[in-house]
Amino acid sequence: MDRDFINSLYIRQQACPSCPSPETVANWFNELLGVLFPDFAKQQFNTQREFELYIERLKLQLDQILSKNPTKGELDPAHVTERFFEELPATYQQMEQDITALFEGDPAAKSRTEVIRTYPGFMATAAHRIAHQLHVLGVGLVPRIISEYAHSKTGIDIHPGADIGQFFCIDHGTGVVIGETTVIGDHVKIYQGVTLGALSVDKKDATLKRHPTIGDNVVLYAGATILGGNTEIGHDSIIGGNVWLTNSIPPFSKIYYQAQMSTSEGTTDTIIFKGESA
Repeated sequence: MDRDFINSLYIRQQACPSCPSPETVANWFNELLGVLFPDFAKQQFNTQREFELYIERLKLQLDQILSKNPTKGELDPAHVTERFFEELPATYQQMEQDITALFEGDPAAKSRTEVIRTYPGFMATAAHRIAHQLHVLGVGLVPRIISEYAHSKTGIDIHPGADIGQFFCIDHGTGVVIGETTVIGDHVKIYQGVTLGALSVDKKDATLKRHPTIGDNVVLYAGATILGGNTEIGHDSIIGGNVWLTNSIPPFSKIYYQAQMSTSEGTTDTIIFKGESA
């Protein structure tokens, strides 16, 4: 290789001598998940003291990761670590509610253990709960590494900035995309291929709300695409498969897509609306 090219690569290596690697962050996430749910644990603990020391080690690891994070700005890693673990019981409770939503929402689920061990929707949502808490505390980069690790494992892409309510259920899940400024209420169920995205990808809109708001008790069926920061899906609505929405709809609405057969005059596809008002 050209020596100038090698030199330029070396300079970049020196400029980031201690950046937290994606592997380090992913390993920390997996170990934390094993603490919260023994189904993921890679070791057994003989005493509670041994278990407590293991948690202390995870705290130290997070502190080290945050100390090496080049985007941490003015954040105090030790303070963020303490705050994160103080909030961990509430984060765990959210995960337990998500397990309940998945178990009760899928007739194929035989047990909560099956949901925890095998459902990609649970893995993706658990990763989001942890990544989102770090995001709320002002941590940069690390939450994205966690969310992208879960994305690679599950095919479900949730930005850490998305605000997701309680009892969240992603069924099947492959191809789900949830953007940064999405707001999702409680008891929402999403099927595979759903996109909650932005109408614009212009960089100047980075600080704006670009993604939709989904009310409580909404069901979004496979392939539904909902776009725009001003788009609101009213509570207790049902969005059918393959529907494309860029406008708000009122509560208790039912939207579904109806494809018509081809004729000599062409094919006409229709979006059918049923709700309180059109």
